[in-house]
Amino acid sequence: QVQVVESGGGLVQPGGSLRLSCAASGSIFSSYSMGWYRQAPGNTREFVARITTGGSTNYADSVKGRFTISRDNAKNTVYLQMTSLKPEDTAVYYCNARITGINFWGQGTQVTVSS
Repeated sequence: QVQVVESGGGLVQPGGSLRLSCAASGSIFSSYSMGWYRQAPGNTREFVARITTGGSTNYADSVKGRFTISRDNAKNTVYLQMTSLKPEDTAVYYCNARITGINFWGQGTQVTVSS
């Protein structure tokens, strides 16, 4: 079992920035593909970004150029740096750890973009 814990959410004004962190347990963190997803009220959970074990990244079109995913294998942590935030980025953000096709999810962290 892999424990996944997100942190760093909060309230930010439009145009602002926020950095989310996700810590995952286990001694083989470097073998996890890590991703971020989000779910706004009334919507289904959607993909935001992913970083592979080799460091390759991909993003949803809606966040490309504004969000950056990165990982620190020494700290068992993945980050999501969010800039130029918009009200439509408001959602609960979930971290995902994937290994051998098995997915582990955190409890989520709320991000609210509002003036």
